[in-house]
Amino acid sequence: MNPHPNSIQPETTLSISAEGSVDAAPDLAYVTTGVRTEAKPGGEAMRENASRMNALFDVLEEAGIAERDIQTSNFSLNPKYDYPERRAPRLVGFEVSNQVTVRVRDLDELGGILDTVVEAGGNEFGGLSFAVDDDTELRNEARSKAMKAAIERAELYADAAGYKIARIVTISEGGSHSPQPMKMQARMQMDTAESAPSPVAGGELSFRASVNVQFELEK
Repeated sequence: MNPHPNSIQPETTLSISAEGSVDAAPDLAYVTTGVRTEAKPGGEAMRENASRMNALFDVLEEAGIAERDIQTSNFSLNPKYDYPERRAPRLVGFEVSNQVTVRVRDLDELGGILDTVVEAGGNEFGGLSFAVDDDTELRNEARSKAMKAAIERAELYADAAGYKIARIVTISEGGSHSPQPMKMQARMQMDTAESAPSPVAGGELSFRASVNVQFELEK
């Protein structure tokens, strides 16, 4: 019995996975920073933390950071205990941590903003990452490159095997890759007085997409 004209024979198919990537300079930065304070019981840690955080908010506003670009990302209040030998633990104070994630839209100002945060009392630095505000076109370009790469590779294999590409049977997106934030866990302890703004380099971000394509081959 002859196969139906539109049926697909397993021996005449070719499956290809390909990737496309596009590099672009970032136009945004995300900074996670804040204040950590310690004090004996009685609310001193909370009051000191609130005072220093208000100072941090003030310098961010003076630096031109809009209110919508500042978001609390972590707030914690933890007790601190002393553990005397052969005695029950004793509460000796509290540790308060308040962190915000700041979106910086003018990368030329990033180094200066980091410095002013330190000068205002910020003593925690949770991370720095770069991004593109609207990456839709970049991701679509990466998808297009992935598809073109799949077709070119399929044509190469088909030609080497003495076949031609008859048609595309299936297309599935293998997923896209977002640039990963650069995390730097550290306390910010630097002398910024009478110095140039801290140098910061955004470099380039790479946007990747992959595709899985099945082709039907013919002689």
